Amino acid sequence: MKLSIVVPAYNEEKRIRPMLDAYLAFFTEHYGSDFELLVVVNGSTDGTAAVVQEYAARFPQVRCIVEPAKIGKGGAVKLGFEAARGDIVGFADADGSTPPDAFQALADQMEPGVDAVIASRWFKESEVYPRQTVSRQIASRIFNGFVRLMLGLKIRDTQCGAKVFKKEALDHVVPSLGITRWAFDVDLLFQLQRAGYSIREAPTKWHDVGGSQIRIFRSSVQMFFAVTRLRLYYSPLRWIVKLYESTLGQIIKLKV
Repeated sequence: MKLSIVVPAYNEEKRIRPMLDAYLAFFTEHYGSDFELLVVVNGSTDGTAAVVQEYAARFPQVRCIVEPAKIGKGGAVKLGFEAARGDIVGFADADGSTPPDAFQALADQMEPGVDAVIASRWFKESEVYPRQTVSRQIASRIFNGFVRLMLGLKIRDTQCGAKVFKKEALDHVVPSLGITRWAFDVDLLFQLQRAGYSIREAPTKWHDVGGSQIRIFRSSVQMFFAVTRLRLYYSPLRWIVKLYESTLGQIIKLKV
């Protein structure tokens, strides 16, 4: 199989249909039956699973994985990675913020010597609509600077929800991934970098869709602590992680 697209979905009953319709139409035209959409419904309390199962019954390219526990984006994507059958495996948001042609543009850059291609909203060529608020831009730049300082990841946009990878690269790093909610992307990219894999950042199209589950202040705090934990874990101060997890980690309730 050529392409697997993992879609983490938590209480997305009202937003996932347009995304599935658009992705199925586009990728069926380009790949026929040689792709799959793996929707990982995790911890949902609405009808997300029923919606996805309805699509799975009609379209063989759709696979629905239901995880009753609330394992967060990272846990859901990891489950999808482990079940994926494609030579190229990626993930995209259930709200359709990355249109299918923009996702395919990432896959098109998966050439020899490139192991991962990730979307970035910070290239001047990127099409971002509507423009992010000043507060979100400031929070994003502060967090990105923190990631660069702590982990040495020379990437402008670790958090954009569209990324593609060679399956063999994922198979190498997935077993070592933690399940941090909003810092999952950082963990994944850091593990790929540590293992010597090549990561390319590319311009993208991104449309902010209303109804997001993200709360900027809370998720920012969680991401800062998660990155700190990751840096400590891969340093001579690794022993501090246990202390961190028994104190601050309990306070912010990170699943790692």
